[in-house]
Amino acid sequence: MSEATTNSSTQTDPQAGALLFIHAQTGLHPGSGTALGTVDLPVQRERHTQWPIIPGSTLKGILRDACRRRGGNNADLFAAFGPETAEADKHAGALSLTDARILAFPVRSLKGVFAWVTCRAVLERLKRDLKLALPNGNALNLSAEWPSEDKKEWALCQQNSPLLIDGDKLVLEEFEFKRTGDADAFAAWLSQHAVADDATQKRLQSHLVVLHNDDFTHFARHATEIVARVGLDYERKTVKSGALFYEEFLPAETLFYSVVLASSSRRDGHNRSAQQILQYLRDNMPSVLQIGGDETIGKGLCAVRLDING
Repeated sequence: MSEATTNSSTQTDPQAGALLFIHAQTGLHPGSGTALGTVDLPVQRERHTQWPIIPGSTLKGILRDACRRRGGNNADLFAAFGPETAEADKHAGALSLTDARILAFPVRSLKGVFAWVTCRAVLERLKRDLKLALPNGNALNLSAEWPSEDKKEWALCQQNSPLLIDGDKLVLEEFEFKRTGDADAFAAWLSQHAVADDATQKRLQSHLVVLHNDDFTHFARHATEIVARVGLDYERKTVKSGALFYEEFLPAETLFYSVVLASSSRRDGHNRSAQQILQYLRDNMPSVLQIGGDETIGKGLCAVRLDING
């Protein structure tokens, strides 16, 4: 591509966007540090909703390291993510990432093993973020007939979902819900955009359940995994003093998304349009990333997918 063409593209395309979908393959601990409650090491959560998040700074650092390991042109790496710390005042990186927001949360089911649960508030926020990242992409259709928000314990899911008992009932954890409509449009969109493997795409369509906002929030707050961790005295085979602690994990199969925005390169002498910056990320991003703590015990392995076209 000629320099004139590149400069023209930069001027006419000042910003581009994408959605980064994150699908946890193992337990995930985006930690918030030590807490004073029953759980010593909780996961990070939004202050106002108490829904789990993955900080944008964490994601950006992980992506930068993954692209660096792929090698290639350091000028492209520095243009996308910013220069090394010693030269941080030279220019800002062209990529911006939001905190990863919850999209669907896995909850055990009496039938069908488990369901991915979400809610109207999550879907409405996804629709808003989709317009921000991909204004010309395929919009999420939210035209379903929603039950009254005053009445809880309703559920939207596929008519022939394997989760259903006696035709219209679901039991998630210890709670019973009644199917009042379908979630086919949401499930089809998510299966097409959020996950890549065929088996998960098929399962997501039949196992997605849309709940009342409050019911979803209950599961997102209380249906996580709490694991006791210990340090042993090898001679006595007892727990060391102060070495017993409890750590919170988000379960495998949790789905997140982050808004990725790109501008044209700010690096002197490096002409790259916003679309080229996004394409660099897509070309150098691996299909699986390790996110959060406890890497050496297999935690935090996540399948990632960058949706540029919508």
